[in-house]
Amino acid sequence: MRYFVLKVHSRCDLACDHCYVYEHADQSWRTRPRTIALETVRAAGKRIAEHAATHALPGVQVILHGGEPLLLGADRLDAVLAELRAAIAPVVRLDLRMQTNAVLLSPAICDVLLRHGVRVGVSLDGDRSANDRHRRFASGASSHPQVLRGLALLRQPAYRQLYAGILCTVDVAGDPVAVYEALLAEAPPRVDFLLPHATWDQPPPRPAGSPTPYADWLGRIHDRWTDGGRPMPIRLFDALSSTVAYATGGTEAVGLAPADVVVIETDGAWEQADSLKTAYDGAPATGFDVFSHSVDDVAGHAGVAARQNGLAGVCATCRACPVVRRCGGGLFAHRYRSGSGFDNPSVYCADLKALIARIDESPVDVSPAGPGAIADGSDRNPMSDRLLDEIGSGYGDAAAIARLVESQVLITRVLLSMVGETEAASPAWELLEHVDAEAPEAVAEVLAHPYARTWAVRYLEEGEHRDTDRRHLACVAAAAAVRAGLSVELALPVRDGLAHLPTLGAFAVASRAAKTAELSVSGGEFELRTGAEWWPTRWLDAEGERVPIDDTDAYRDCHEWPVAGRLTPAAVDSWQGLLSAAWQGIHRDAPAHSPAVRAAFRALVPLVPDPGGRLRSATNRDAFGAVAVAEPADGDALALLLVHEVQHVKLGAVLDRYDLVDSEHRELLPVPWRPIKRPAEAVLQGAYAHLAVADVWRARSRGSDAAAEHYHRYLGWVTGALGALHGTGALTADGERFTHRMRETVEKWRDDHR
Repeated sequence: MRYFVLKVHSRCDLACDHCYVYEHADQSWRTRPRTIALETVRAAGKRIAEHAATHALPGVQVILHGGEPLLLGADRLDAVLAELRAAIAPVVRLDLRMQTNAVLLSPAICDVLLRHGVRVGVSLDGDRSANDRHRRFASGASSHPQVLRGLALLRQPAYRQLYAGILCTVDVAGDPVAVYEALLAEAPPRVDFLLPHATWDQPPPRPAGSPTPYADWLGRIHDRWTDGGRPMPIRLFDALSSTVAYATGGTEAVGLAPADVVVIETDGAWEQADSLKTAYDGAPATGFDVFSHSVDDVAGHAGVAARQNGLAGVCATCRACPVVRRCGGGLFAHRYRSGSGFDNPSVYCADLKALIARIDESPVDVSPAGPGAIADGSDRNPMSDRLLDEIGSGYGDAAAIARLVESQVLITRVLLSMVGETEAASPAWELLEHVDAEAPEAVAEVLAHPYARTWAVRYLEEGEHRDTDRRHLACVAAAAAVRAGLSVELALPVRDGLAHLPTLGAFAVASRAAKTAELSVSGGEFELRTGAEWWPTRWLDAEGERVPIDDTDAYRDCHEWPVAGRLTPAAVDSWQGLLSAAWQGIHRDAPAHSPAVRAAFRALVPLVPDPGGRLRSATNRDAFGAVAVAEPADGDALALLLVHEVQHVKLGAVLDRYDLVDSEHRELLPVPWRPIKRPAEAVLQGAYAHLAVADVWRARSRGSDAAAEHYHRYLGWVTGALGALHGTGALTADGERFTHRMRETVEKWRDDHR
């Protein structure tokens, strides 16, 4: 358990008619103390600290909640926060948050929050019309002016670092574009949209005219957000986009992530997620309290355990659904129905499916049907089939590759947001947020580098190098600050004698014993205060496109072969000659592959040559566009390697968007190119890469018996692998469609040969 919602006040100064605490099934608030006692805070802090120590957690987040937490007043709030810091901060990194309606936010309270490093989320439902439909005082008066006043306070330079974002509850009776524009006007660092809490017993309002009004409403916002360049992260959209690649990721509302949040009520009672209050009276109760029970006791509660099982924890209908790894069955509370409990799809099931389809297809319109189009009343967008058909052919036009590239950028951005969930209180994260607000294009340039995702994935995996991965955030932030031309002083970690600035290069620090080095940045100029030699990133000309030859990035060691060290200028020149010759070979022997290579080849990473002189090349699913290769003998060899590895790059990006292989399939399959059997996904990867290699040898085979022999060998490997996959049940419907297009390409070659 990493997230702890602490109810510090059980009453509220608003009377929102959609509030699950006061207006829904569970009415336990009536018996709770109005304010939390300091001894209860102390006991809660002790339980959180012991849990963090027992499980060696890198950090925990405590969210002050209510009711309305600001009803505590500045002095009482200060005392509560001091108790939490005293109990938890000496043991584990503490990230303090607050969710508030902001009505009572004042400079005095902001000073308290600033002193304790509390980041503030504000509840606002959009423009005045939308907000006043539900979020009113008990007298019926509007709360909108007071909330805007509170948000204006958070935007002041002195308090800007407190501002975490806005939470908006969806109301399909309002104008979605007006709601979005009103939220955007408040310059939030982040926005999240909450589907109104509902169950099958008490379903949400559904206006006539559409079977999926919530998807339609959110879809219009997604379109406006995308058209506007995604000016701020929207958590729901990001989560639905990312969970396709990270099947156990997501948020409490979507995705298959195990539940890792618990609630502490004002009387010290441990409860499950607050949203369960909408199901039935007593639904969130555990019977445990902070005085007598540990966090591990709560984690073992049957209700909490039911939300720890990922795919096995959703109903049979959901398990059979192709988008279950995206929506995760929806919010647990939204599945409730009398008689069957929570063993049901979400009451918003149809909306979630339609919204996922719309999100998938909006980035780049490559279909005459246009973004969001639905064919024949199904929930599948025809652009999904268009993309699978185009990439499945073995090639891929510029528009299709552009969609894959954009989806990779979004995934990296989402992963960075997930890093921020635990790093929000660190100076490096605060700097990165500042750069993103001042010069978002600078952050985008750093995140576009292939190894930004590699780093984020390693960080989130919490492996043995977690501390090294955590400190690398300073390198990412510093590189963005340099690109933005800002002025900043920052300590960079030194790793194996190098202090890294991703996309820019690295400092070779004179002292091998150094662990950190102070970086000074001013107006785009930068220097290390300790003695160091600057190793800039060098760039290659790839047919007018600049491609970095990366021999410094700290995360380029993710390939199966050892990477080379710093190259001499002569070695860089040699690579430039090889790449120029390789492009000539691609145009001559593989012209249909050139759009994909041009768009998806993002970095060249030199490898240590094979002692036996064999060709070496590799890619990594979490380093989109990086091609690692040992220097080959000539340009034709490099052309073949680039075409081969870009196939892996493309297919990896497709697998981030679509499940081509059934995740439950465990049988190993024979492949023609190796004596050992391989998992189905590895068979598909090999077949797809060899398809392009066969195409190159097909072009070279005209007048060359040796090349023709290579062509037939690789063609046989492709057909053999596709045959191994066929009829095994290893492929999903999308996988069958994808491999069918591969077979069509092979048959066309055979027809042409005849």
